[in-house]
Amino acid sequence: MDSDRRVWVASSSRLVWFFGLLGIAVLLGCQPPEPIRIGFVGGTSGRVADLGIAGRDAVLLAVELRNQAGGVAGRKVELLIRDDEQNPEVAQRVTRDLIAQGVVALIGPMTSAMAVAMTPVVDEARVPLLSPTVVTNELTGKDDFFLRVSAPTREYVRKIALHARTARGLRRVTAVYDLDNRAYTEGWLDDFRAAFAEDGGEILQTIGFESGGDPAFLRIANDLLAPQPDGVVIVANSVDTAMFCQQIRKLDARIPLVGSEWGATERLTELGGKAVEGLTVAQIFDRNNAAPRYRAFRQLYLDRFRREPGFGGVAAFDATNVVLEALAKQPAGRNLKETILALGHFEGLQQPIGFDAFGETQRDSVITVVRDGQFVVIE
Repeated sequence: MDSDRRVWVASSSRLVWFFGLLGIAVLLGCQPPEPIRIGFVGGTSGRVADLGIAGRDAVLLAVELRNQAGGVAGRKVELLIRDDEQNPEVAQRVTRDLIAQGVVALIGPMTSAMAVAMTPVVDEARVPLLSPTVVTNELTGKDDFFLRVSAPTREYVRKIALHARTARGLRRVTAVYDLDNRAYTEGWLDDFRAAFAEDGGEILQTIGFESGGDPAFLRIANDLLAPQPDGVVIVANSVDTAMFCQQIRKLDARIPLVGSEWGATERLTELGGKAVEGLTVAQIFDRNNAAPRYRAFRQLYLDRFRREPGFGGVAAFDATNVVLEALAKQPAGRNLKETILALGHFEGLQQPIGFDAFGETQRDSVITVVRDGQFVVIE
């Protein structure tokens, strides 16, 4: 009898062990697949926070919409967000952190100086970095892992320079530019100077300032007006552009002002008020565009975040959807950068996005003027 009991107990133990393993296998089989991780890196604090937050929120919205539609090949997309603090060392550190966490792509950054710092890191890891708004010429025509959905500065800076010279009749201007983002601002000014000079225009002087410090806005405004220019060019973020406009207008209420697209966010008009009226800027973005895709996105963004997306939000949504579409179509044995370049063409919110062999794209631009607190297309 004892022998039979021992046999029964042993058999029962083996059955429990067997069904336990079977249960674990079933549970493992029922678990959802690992999510696909992508990262966002942008300046979400400090003076450029408006641009970084608009980009971050648009990326978040794009990921939410993709997950609501079933994700990528049945896998959820997980978004990891980091603030680069507009500091190159921080940008490199958070980029390495995200790569260590297994992201397959990075969206960002939103400024050129950060892109120059981050590109060697993504090149080493062979992880694509797709920027919504970086336009520096320093990264143009390079076979690296940096790609972008905004065109380099040359074409649209040329457009605003020729508009300033011919349509506004400016011949002698002064300029102020941000030294903390010189990868963008110095190239922008070089392109402006070259185009402006084609028809006899001249930049009388340029003044650099450090945005991260405490710029003496009124003193710099005095220095800008001292050579008695026909106009003033401001190459800076939205906060500093607004501050310079206010101080310049105190000294000369009528002098024409030209800005860069970096500063052309909704925060510029909020902070600048009447001082930014008449400021002209070339942009790759039309806030009144009638494209159904853009109108639908804008309404979703407004409903979700209670504010306008601006050019940063539109470009970031486009960049994210390029990555998501490429992930959905990525064949075995081909990396994501190769997939993006092989696909070549993507639908954007306002215009198509086409990449060349170096991950560059061309975008149409418009000339806008601030009128009654709004950016109005005039050309």
